[in-house]
Amino acid sequence: MAKIVPFKAVRPTKDKAGMVASRPYEDYSVGELKAQLDYNPFSFLHIINPGYKFQHEITGEKRFQLVKNRYLEFKEDNIFIQDATPCFYFYKIVTRTHTFCGIIAAASIQDYKDNLIKRHEDTIAFRENLFKDYLKVVGFNTEPVLLTYPDSKVIDNIMAGVVKTKPEYEFSTYNKDIHYLWKISETDIVEKIQAEFEMMPKLYIADGHHRSASSYLLANESKEANPNHNGDEPYNYFMSFLISESKLMIYEYSRLVKDLNGLSKEEFLMQLDLWFRIERRGLEVYTPTKKHHFNMYLDGEFYSLYLRKTNYEFTDSLSTLDTYILYQKVLKPILGIEDLRNDNRIAYIHGRNDLIEIKSQVDSGNFAVGFGMLPLTIDEIKKVADEGLTMPPKSTYIEPKLRSGLTIYEF
Repeated sequence: MAKIVPFKAVRPTKDKAGMVASRPYEDYSVGELKAQLDYNPFSFLHIINPGYKFQHEITGEKRFQLVKNRYLEFKEDNIFIQDATPCFYFYKIVTRTHTFCGIIAAASIQDYKDNLIKRHEDTIAFRENLFKDYLKVVGFNTEPVLLTYPDSKVIDNIMAGVVKTKPEYEFSTYNKDIHYLWKISETDIVEKIQAEFEMMPKLYIADGHHRSASSYLLANESKEANPNHNGDEPYNYFMSFLISESKLMIYEYSRLVKDLNGLSKEEFLMQLDLWFRIERRGLEVYTPTKKHHFNMYLDGEFYSLYLRKTNYEFTDSLSTLDTYILYQKVLKPILGIEDLRNDNRIAYIHGRNDLIEIKSQVDSGNFAVGFGMLPLTIDEIKKVADEGLTMPPKSTYIEPKLRSGLTIYEF
């Protein structure tokens, strides 16, 4: 039984929603960030980059406190308002190629603890604790965890009715995406949504493993510090964006490696031949069409790599993942990449970028070799999570990517 609850979001006034909403901080180039901070006083970037006010970079706990100060200033200036009653929020994004629609709600920390909210990635304790400390100081969260659930005709029908009504927000962004948000406070609709989720045995984290882990740590701390804890406090939940499995877009991450680990091109290809059937494609841009097929760009030419399945043993759901196969048979033993997160010899390009980017990076001399593969499927992700396993880092690039600052969860 999955539990989700409505909450009283803090959010921008209707006339300022498009100016407040921002992409994640790290998505901006230096020039874009400066332009937003210089010319858009309503951007949420002013809150998460509080040192701009003093033209000074600030880090650590001092930054956390200033983030809270900027946030309070936005509330004092009536840029932000808070809904008087708890609501679910339907959020729709229309891009040039896809339409995403889901529910912003508060998901249960207890469900996360009980593994009813399944995860498939490892988290780093330092990052968990750092974000937990950040949340504790600022007292709010604006980045929903992306959760996915089995397709539901009940939820689809409710959404279909709601999106025919006038939205609370409707605005376009520079990349021509259109964003819509509806408030759902009607008791009968709220209860129907909750009842449908209560029939779902589990949910899956698609994106936001560190955010959910940090919220769990904060909930434990807050519970221990509260002698009157009753389980209904806001810290017992974390803000989530719930979207059905069929509506997710899952892309692959290509791998780029800076050198051949001391091997010549011929030696490298011979070691690959132990595990893969290799076909040289020349300048033909090869894109895999099957699982366990890979593309490779090396020394000005494309290659196709087909796993020799007679040599490879599939033992569990993890062993079937192409990202795992590439790591276990190429990156680690041949190219010497042990730590996929921190080794500076490896870089990643998500699948929305063309294979031409791999060619460009290798041809420029920045990298020696690049690898591509098919994206993982939602079924592969779920099987790994159900077996309690974790995928290699950068196994998936998942959309939608949500704007920050549209709904804020206080605790």
